[in-house]
Amino acid sequence: MPNVLLNGVDLYYEIHGKGDPLLLVAGLASDSQSWLPIMDELSRHYQVITFDNRGVGRTKPQDAKTSIRLMTDDGVALIKYLGLSSVHLLGHSMGGLIALDLAIRYPQYVSKLILASTSAHNSARNNALFNDWVSYLENGMKPELWFRNFFYWIFTKHFFEDKGALDNAVQLAIEYPYQQTATAFKNQVHALEAFNCQQELSDIKSKTMVICGKEDLLFSPEESSGVLKAIPGAEFYFVDHAAHAIPLEKPKEFVNIVRLFLR
Repeated sequence: MPNVLLNGVDLYYEIHGKGDPLLLVAGLASDSQSWLPIMDELSRHYQVITFDNRGVGRTKPQDAKTSIRLMTDDGVALIKYLGLSSVHLLGHSMGGLIALDLAIRYPQYVSKLILASTSAHNSARNNALFNDWVSYLENGMKPELWFRNFFYWIFTKHFFEDKGALDNAVQLAIEYPYQQTATAFKNQVHALEAFNCQQELSDIKSKTMVICGKEDLLFSPEESSGVLKAIPGAEFYFVDHAAHAIPLEKPKEFVNIVRLFLR
């Protein structure tokens, strides 16, 4: 899959399938591969475009200057580079904030907007938690312990009933060949901390769907719906037995929600 030099970074991207273009934007510490559980099914119906945000995966350099606005501009530059007039836009977690910023500042490129496990800004609790994760990395916490701590926050209680599932997830994370550096992770955390588009939500013109996991610990359904209801005409879907990582734990239901909305 190709890289292209855009906005001063060597941006890695992938395209799968044919149909209406659907741009997926990943969250904190996640890259294009985080969409694999839903990629095959989505690409049967859409031209699915994914990319590695600056500071993660195969986009280089990882220590490039990072902000939500810059990551938004990278996404818009990719849309233009691919010669697309507009896309359906799906952002998860931090990717949801990027998607919001794109819909606000570049509305002409957004057909329909889907926001999953996100809000218009990061809470004070999340900012403190994420900065703790930065400190753990900088102070040399063992990777397996770091990932276990990370996963406690994004999966449902049910996930941990199978100890093998946690061990497998940790092993996959440790063995992933495109590891994010501590500096790059810190840059993304600070980008999240500095961003707040709550006052601009009423400017969004795209038809919008908000997907919330009922057990999400990072962006609770009450918080997400309470903030994002300011988007004119926004629709909400609350997923039972789902936490923050809805595409990972509930891939079939997630795809069904997306397809129904885009139809």
